[in-house]
Amino acid sequence: MIDLSSLSTLPAGTGTAPWPGHEYAKGWGVFGLPFDSGHVLALRVFPESDFGPYRSLWHREPGGDWSIHVDGPRLDTACPRYYGAACRQTAHARIDVAWTSRTSLRVTVDSPALDWTMTVGTTRLLDVVNAMSAALPLATWRPQPLVRARELIARALGLGRVKMAGVMPSGHNGKLMPERMYFIESSRATLDGTDLGKPVRAKDNPMIGGVPLPARGVLAIGQATWEILDQEEHERTRRAVEGAP
Repeated sequence: MIDLSSLSTLPAGTGTAPWPGHEYAKGWGVFGLPFDSGHVLALRVFPESDFGPYRSLWHREPGGDWSIHVDGPRLDTACPRYYGAACRQTAHARIDVAWTSRTSLRVTVDSPALDWTMTVGTTRLLDVVNAMSAALPLATWRPQPLVRARELIARALGLGRVKMAGVMPSGHNGKLMPERMYFIESSRATLDGTDLGKPVRAKDNPMIGGVPLPARGVLAIGQATWEILDQEEHERTRRAVEGAP
C-alpha cells in the first residue's frame, strides 16, 4: 500500500544540480490536473533547489490565461523563473499543504482563495513503471533517446503528448525527471468561491507557453533541471538568496 505522507518531512535546503552548467529543483507536486470546467491546477513543492525551498500553485482559467503564485522569498527563484513569461500574473501567496491520510492531500491558498483536496492511487502498470524508474540511474535522463522512451511510456499511461524535455517560456532548456508517479483518482477544488468541477482526461494537453502538461491528473516525485542561461546572473542571485536574513 502506498504511503505518501512522508513527503511532508523531506529535508529542506539549498543544493546544486546533478550536472555542471544546470540549476535544479527537487521534490514533488501535481504535474497538472484538468477539470471539466476548463480550469487547470498544478502544484509544485520543492524543498530543495539552487535557491532554497519554495511552493507554487499554478492556475489556468478556461480562457487560457495562466497565473503562478509562489510561497517563497522571491518570484525569480521559483517557477516564474522558467514559466512566468507565459503567465498573465505571478504573485506571492501563502500555500499550505497537508497530507490528511496516506494518499489524500489538502492544499489551501490565501489569495486566490483555494481549497483543493485530492486522493491519489496507482495501477499495476504504473507500479511497474515506477519500479523501473527508481532502478535507473540519473544519468539515463541525459541521452535524448531514453528521454523520448519515457515520453512514449507517459503517453501509454494516458498522459497525452507530454514532454519531459524542451525549451521553457523563459528560454531555458529544461528537463522534468519524475522518479515516481501516481494518478489522481478523485479531487475537488473551490477557487474564490467557484467549484471547479470534476477532474477529466483532457482531449488535448493543457499548454503553458509551448510546454504541454499531462492530459490527466498525476502527482510526480522527482526533480527538474534547467541549463543556466547566464552564469553571472545565476551566481549573483544565489549569493543574494544565501545572504538574505
